[in-house]
Amino acid sequence: MGSFSIWHWLVVLLVVLLLFGSGKISGLMGDVAKGIKSFKANIKEEDGKDASMVADPAAQTPVPPAGTIAAPGAATATQQAANPTRPAA
Repeated sequence: MGSFSIWHWLVVLLVVLLLFGSGKISGLMGDVAKGIKSFKANIKEEDGKDASMVADPAAQTPVPPAGTIAAPGAATATQQAANPTRPAA
């Protein structure tokens, strides 16, 4: 009762073919294939760039963290240094 038989799927396939036509479906599948090929080519290109950019990972300088997240109303150390008269929360 919950599953569809082969006849249900054949009727659905027939309706889809009548609505879209075989030309549109084959064109759509060709476009999907071109998109997949383009995606794979871009992934390979990015991997090549990453490998050529980093010759020695130990030679790179570490990047410090961008900052900290403070609670609402709390002053950070930078804000306190800029405005020493404001008391810390």
